[in-house]
Amino acid sequence: MRKLTMDELGRLTAKQFKEAKKMPVIIVLDNIRSLSNIGSVFRTADAFRVECIVLCGISAQPPHREIHKTALGATESVDWKYYPSTAEAIVDLKKHGYQVVGVEQTNGSKMLHEAKFNLPLALVFGNEVDGIDENVIGMCNFCTEIPQAGTKHSLNVAVCAGVVIWHIYSQYQYNM
Repeated sequence: MRKLTMDELGRLTAKQFKEAKKMPVIIVLDNIRSLSNIGSVFRTADAFRVECIVLCGISAQPPHREIHKTALGATESVDWKYYPSTAEAIVDLKKHGYQVVGVEQTNGSKMLHEAKFNLPLALVFGNEVDGIDENVIGMCNFCTEIPQAGTKHSLNVAVCAGVVIWHIYSQYQYNM
């Protein structure tokens, strides 16, 4: 066994990525404070050909050195938009036909493996300390959460995004 070379991996160029069919999923980052988390989400969005990232509130925007460290160039391939408030972004997404799902532990959230998602889909991920803003939760079609069995009550937001996006991708990939 040996590692594959970059040529053997057959990855798209940034230009090819821009032109390629995308998974109809938008990632909404609700006031994410860590630039490393933002960069990691960009890299995950590139890996699974997500349509777009929506940065809201205090979430930093590219170009930024700290985002670039973890994004490793994904800010050049993945489209993104900025909204001053997450609520404004959700209103716009719903107007364009997106099902909006918060990824948050709530009294009515559905476990990820039991949730039914409609495409196009917008997934909202919340602040590292406070989660998704309570007003934003009320605007979501529903919330989903990742089942956990350890002692901690949550996952890092970038890890959480990776798990949820992979779950959606694994169901959708056969149609790409």
